[in-house]
Amino acid sequence: MLEDFHPAVARWFGAQFAAPTASQLGAWPAIASGQHALIAAPTGSGKTFAAFLAAIDRLVRAGLAGELAEGTQIVYVSPLKALSNDIQRNLEQPLAGIQEQLRAMGLPEVAIRTQVRTGDTPASERAAMRRSAPQKPIALVADFLTGGLPCVIIDSGHVRERDLALLLPDAPLEAVMSNDVWEHLYDRLAQLVREQRTTLVFANTRRMVERVTRHLSERIGEQHVAAHHGSLAKEQRLDAEQRLKGGQLRALVATASLELGIDIGDVELVVQLGTPHSISTFLQRVGRANHAVGGVPRGRIVPLSRDELIECAALLNAVRAGELDALTLPSQPLDVLSQQLVAEVSAREWSEEALFELVRRAWPYRQLARADFDAVLHMLADGVATRRGRQSAYLHRDAVNGRLRARRGARLTAITCGGAIPDNADYQVVLEPSGTFIGTLNEDFAVESLAGDVFQLGNCSYRILRVEAGRVRVEDARGQPPSMPFWLGEAPARTPELSAAVSGLRAEVDEALPEVDAANLERCTERLALRHALPLEAARQIVEYLASSKAVLGMLPTRERLVFER
Repeated sequence: MLEDFHPAVARWFGAQFAAPTASQLGAWPAIASGQHALIAAPTGSGKTFAAFLAAIDRLVRAGLAGELAEGTQIVYVSPLKALSNDIQRNLEQPLAGIQEQLRAMGLPEVAIRTQVRTGDTPASERAAMRRSAPQKPIALVADFLTGGLPCVIIDSGHVRERDLALLLPDAPLEAVMSNDVWEHLYDRLAQLVREQRTTLVFANTRRMVERVTRHLSERIGEQHVAAHHGSLAKEQRLDAEQRLKGGQLRALVATASLELGIDIGDVELVVQLGTPHSISTFLQRVGRANHAVGGVPRGRIVPLSRDELIECAALLNAVRAGELDALTLPSQPLDVLSQQLVAEVSAREWSEEALFELVRRAWPYRQLARADFDAVLHMLADGVATRRGRQSAYLHRDAVNGRLRARRGARLTAITCGGAIPDNADYQVVLEPSGTFIGTLNEDFAVESLAGDVFQLGNCSYRILRVEAGRVRVEDARGQPPSMPFWLGEAPARTPELSAAVSGLRAEVDEALPEVDAANLERCTERLALRHALPLEAARQIVEYLASSKAVLGMLPTRERLVFER
């Protein structure tokens, strides 16, 4: 397959890698043929480089032929700013190496440059992180990306060897974890961190990230632990990433902000605190450990309650069975359509017919009715009735000639107000006297705080000097014991596929306990541990919890059977 590349490109690849991966072998012919191509493969299997090497080869050939024009030739769209920066850095090595090969072959150098253009938008980043994980059905993803055009799918699957296990606190789980059990869990986490060079700990909330970071710092040293979440300033997050990559951190505690393939160096172990409520999210997070071709991801999941114990056990079952969450695409979302129409018409004048045909090329709008399209145009042209008259008219509609032009202010509105993520009312945290922006706090937490209060942000303590409109001015509290801030947000729902796995586990225990007695309990516990590769203590807690529920309710709830408790 490397024979199809320019010799300089093929020689550099052969000097760097033992052999192409399955994803690369499948992708290169499809890309070379000029067809649309979608590559699906496990994390760390060379997907991104499969596309980049084909693109670099094309640019090298064009440059040597004198046909490489100034301007952007290849566009890489990333859902995360840090990932874009990593891609740029990772491209420098192959570009420099190929230049050396060209010089060795007596060929002229080809000037190929990389550039990143992006903005730091934490809210958008958080929403975007719900994508780029393994997706199913893969054909639907291809239709979405190409608008239904023919596409070659190189699907290496998502099932791979993984080292996954359930990690239980020392004490039995209850409805909520007591402070004593939390202390035991922090000790266990600290022990795990000491046993690895680098550990990535995922928590489901920013408050939990700060809390766990604080307690790990007390056990293994503040200089060895850092926090990473969307309410920290980008400089703070980048500093944590670089410290982990440089080997200065033993543990990084994060929310979804580190799910994607950001180049943070070698991570040996991923620990998930609590259920992520999603099979794909769990796979994506665990895939950060040993993130390399041939690497075996290592992950431990820690349930934080009895109900979470059942869900975590079901999650591991679903992973071993090769299950994956199904992707659902909204059909014809008219709110997004209205934003797109304003943005398009703000860029240039359009005919209604041409704009309608353009919209219908997008997969979610392939069946958009002309009446619905006209209704959205009517709203955007006439505005919305309010007590103060009609407002929000962004387009001028020439109904006679079927032409659309932007009204005054439409372009600014499209640039500043686009997106389907609601604005939050977070307060900026500014460190004095330098005036450095270090992160954000929830509005409620900020307004309820008083001057002199000490809180933690990014594993550092800050004392509040004063609270202003939209801004909290602070100073370094020099390690004083802090309170933990809170942030309000939408919690992720459990996916249908994981819910089915939970339901199946409950039904299995229900059937294995025709009578709730000691003999049946022991038999069911041993069977559950053996069948689902669970620690015996985990299986025992699951069986005892569900058995006590069945003794009270007479049955256990499943997806087919609802039980109401009062």
